[in-house]
Amino acid sequence: MERPSQIIECGDFALRRWRGQSDFPPAFKLIEESLDHLRPWMPWVAGHSEKSTRDFLAKSESKWASGNAYNYAITKDGTLIGICSTYRGAEPQGWRMGYWLHPAATGQGIATRAMAAMVTEMFALPDVEYLEIAHDLANTSSGAIPRRLGFTEVRREPVTPPAAPSDSGTDVVWRLDRLTPPTYGAPAP
Repeated sequence: MERPSQIIECGDFALRRWRGQSDFPPAFKLIEESLDHLRPWMPWVAGHSEKSTRDFLAKSESKWASGNAYNYAITKDGTLIGICSTYRGAEPQGWRMGYWLHPAATGQGIATRAMAAMVTEMFALPDVEYLEIAHDLANTSSGAIPRRLGFTEVRREPVTPPAAPSDSGTDVVWRLDRLTPPTYGAPAP
């Protein structure tokens, strides 16, 4: 099974595969410093603990090994500044993507560039036909990223009850399909 690169260079920052429990101290610190920023949009924040961070790191390892999810730390100058991931969606050849940044790293184009790098990496894999990004309708900052990257809004889904304090109860789902090269010179049907 082909897998994405373990390290993806993005100029002034990099995406790197999580390093299991050795990443616990910086991962826990990243989350702790980002709680107020994440609380309105991320339902898992309510259950955040040392155990949940350790569980996330362990699951990142096993899901990478199984090919069901690829979770990355976003690092700048050796410091963790965010997280991005991609995981299998409802259909085998469709993948969902997610991201968040430390509040000090927002507004610099990092999330957009990280997701652009992930798009390139995922479409290099033969079994990925489309990528999706979902965010709450009220989370306009998250919605700007798929728009910038050329994703198309494909549906809005109710989330009952709203999953996080600021959620509207509606997820917006964006999709980007793998480009199919033109078949110049192919015989007409």
